[in-house]
Amino acid sequence: MSDVKTKKVESPHGHSLIEAWIHTSLRSGWLVAVLAVILAFVVGAILIAISGANVFNAYYAMFRGAIFDPGASTFQRQIMPLTKSLFNAIPLILAGLGLGIGFRAGLFNIGGTGQIVFGAIAAIWVGVNLQLPAGVHMIVAILAAIVAGGLYAGIAGLLKARTGANEVIVTIMLNTIAALILSYLLSLPSWKAPGSNNPQTPHAAETALYLPLLPPPFKLHIGLIIALLATFVYWWILKRSTFGFELRAVGANPNAALTAGMSTAKVTTLTLIISGAFCGLAGANEALGTMGYVTEGVAGSIGFDAITVALLGRNTPLGIFFAGLLFGGFKAGGYVMQTQGVPIDMILILQSMIVLFIAAPALIRWMFRLPKPDGKSIREYMATLSEKSEASRKGAQA
Repeated sequence: MSDVKTKKVESPHGHSLIEAWIHTSLRSGWLVAVLAVILAFVVGAILIAISGANVFNAYYAMFRGAIFDPGASTFQRQIMPLTKSLFNAIPLILAGLGLGIGFRAGLFNIGGTGQIVFGAIAAIWVGVNLQLPAGVHMIVAILAAIVAGGLYAGIAGLLKARTGANEVIVTIMLNTIAALILSYLLSLPSWKAPGSNNPQTPHAAETALYLPLLPPPFKLHIGLIIALLATFVYWWILKRSTFGFELRAVGANPNAALTAGMSTAKVTTLTLIISGAFCGLAGANEALGTMGYVTEGVAGSIGFDAITVALLGRNTPLGIFFAGLLFGGFKAGGYVMQTQGVPIDMILILQSMIVLFIAAPALIRWMFRLPKPDGKSIREYMATLSEKSEASRKGAQA
């Protein structure tokens, strides 16, 4: 009889890994993020139907514009939508990493636009005014953009650390200052393209431009490799460096970190410098990869779209990378979706709905009847199951 009881107790232990995976998956933030995207598409479908367009045709057009076009005449044209999505995703990933690392430290860097602008300014200056060998020229321009973006964000970090100034307000004001500085520079004859009345800089030298990854007519360039490297650097800083540990500690509880002997002022300043460096890298991508020159609209909406990318990616390296790919696909597919009578503003609505649902995880959990998170990993839950199983086995033997 005791053998039968023991088997009944031990049999669930053989499925403990599956049970632990289900337990943690239902409580994970990743599931909430995925459901938020799905729910946003459902809301988008309702709005598309209200507008009088065919929902299936609209979303199929988005697929053809963002991933694969089966109706294209050549294989080259069939895969071109995917390369466009990757191309659009590069600056979003880079800027998303910058804002994400700030969020991990509890800092709300809303100045991504200004830091992108300064990165672009530095990159184009090096690209236009310095004469260097191919490859070296590009690397120097990229480094200049990283430094410029980091130093510009460091202003907010220093003010936050020394005076307690609100980084949200400071970085927003720095966005305006960056825009005004760029406008002033583009009014100077030395910063204008020769013979052009448009406010735009001269084209960067060929030696400074990003190298293409695929031949024309594809636009994909080495910026994708840079985005992958930046994602790795982001992971290494957070997970493998001493500073990353301090950053996460300050983000979790600044008072406890201060009690443990960590310098919150140092962490604040350095975090915003690193945040700006990633955004500056996004500026270099626009100046040297996307455009080859700089205009007043060089940053576009990247700085604010990156906030959504970081939130959707839950400020994790892979999460931000794939969220950037998703939003890059939105941009590429949105233009094709217009052919089905759907306004391009529908993409903005989808992005806004994703932000809304991500910002209200309790609403998502309530709608899908998901259990509340308990903070346990798969390993921790399996250890709990093992302890319960052992306790039950001893009780059965007794």
